Amino acid sequence: MAVSVSAPVMFLCYHQSGELSPRLGYRQPKVFSSGRRSLSSIGFRSEKVGRLRARVPICRAVPPLLFKDLDADDFRHPLDKQNTLLLRAIPGLNEFGKALLGSMTEQIMLLENIGTSVLVSKNQISDLHGLLVEAAEILNIEAPDLYVRQSPVPNAYTLAISGKKPFIVVHTSLIELLTRAELQAVLAHELGHLKCDHGVWLTFANILTLGAYTVPAFGQMIARTLEEQLLRWLRSAELTCDRAALLVAQDPKVVVSVLMKLAGGCPSIADQLNVDAFLEQARSYDKASSSPLGWYIRNAQTSQLSHPLPVLRAREIDEWSRSLEYRSLLKRANRISTVQNV
Repeated sequence: MAVSVSAPVMFLCYHQSGELSPRLGYRQPKVFSSGRRSLSSIGFRSEKVGRLRARVPICRAVPPLLFKDLDADDFRHPLDKQNTLLLRAIPGLNEFGKALLGSMTEQIMLLENIGTSVLVSKNQISDLHGLLVEAAEILNIEAPDLYVRQSPVPNAYTLAISGKKPFIVVHTSLIELLTRAELQAVLAHELGHLKCDHGVWLTFANILTLGAYTVPAFGQMIARTLEEQLLRWLRSAELTCDRAALLVAQDPKVVVSVLMKLAGGCPSIADQLNVDAFLEQARSYDKASSSPLGWYIRNAQTSQLSHPLPVLRAREIDEWSRSLEYRSLLKRANRISTVQNV
């Protein structure tokens, strides 16, 4: 599903804690979000071949479920619904955004991203292309373009351009860090942003905040209020997209593993990571922050983050995977007829 609303570009990142800048959202798109899990039976086995690492694909035990009639509100997090309504209530947001920034900014950001990356297709990194196409099919959304960019920072983000097909950018270090199943979960997270039209509202809110900062005194007070509201929305939107990742992975340990690896993982210790231990860590964080002082410190830690803490995201997705809502979605789904590599 292409985002065709006339609005400036915007990054939607699968990351841990991006800082907002007085430009268009993030100073630099950061990693999806922290996450780790021990390698499961779904993914890659890595073997050393000289200086290169050969990855051997492993098939799914059963074909994935397909959500043919899936709507964004079927999996949207309640906080995302609530904060999206608040953004929609801001009068003149669309018109103000169009007046503030024109097509030149869009073109600069577009050329910056596609001019320094490799476009993925059936004939270029076809394996990654297959993961994207399958994830898009499962979520009932049109597959965007996908680019791979050289970077030592594990990251994936989505760029939505007015009137143009959106695209996802994945950094090479993220590909090295994750298994195939985990990488597909990241792609599904990014697709979740597009499925839910997050690009539109994120762009508009950032534009309005940017415009308010150009107005002395009163304008800055408005900007601070909007920034707080925007960050609350960003954090809730990430919870929604983690659910999209689960709908594609169809195994909560895959999604939790991604969060764990991005919190503190690297390829050399991947086989020592333990999803259950990370979830226990999340529960211990909840316990430590349950007191009045802990609650205050927790809010202070998270109020300026664009993404929820990795342990909290892991706990959220683990709980949703055992919910009646998630099970109902699985019952509605159809299984893809042919077995495919994942």
